[in-house]
Amino acid sequence: MTAKIVNRYSDEELEEFRILIENKIADAKKAMEVYQDAYNGAGNDTNDTAPTFKNMEDGNQVLSKEENSRLAGRLDKYIANLEAALIRIENKTYGIDRITGKLISKERLKIVPHATLDVDSKLNEKKK
Repeated sequence: MTAKIVNRYSDEELEEFRILIENKIADAKKAMEVYQDAYNGAGNDTNDTAPTFKNMEDGNQVLSKEENSRLAGRLDKYIANLEAALIRIENKTYGIDRITGKLISKERLKIVPHATLDVDSKLNEKKK
């Protein structure tokens, strides 16, 4: 009797991953709102009517805005990667290593649900 080669996750497993990814997208979008609010200076306080001259504290605010912008950019990329993973679930190609065609371990996908490479493939890719 030959061993059955599994070339994709079952529909039930894909559904579990879909729920996991949708929850991560929701969390990431909430975090994005925080960054956007911080960047835009949400709130109506005296800063809205403050004089336009600059002082030493303004440098810290600019740095904070730059950091929020950078973090929001990374989060935006993360959300896009998660959404691409949802498309792979719909296509039933989710969890398949794009280099070897083997299944990526469930453990890795639970930690990095948007992964397209198994750990070995990722390590080999970094060596190149």
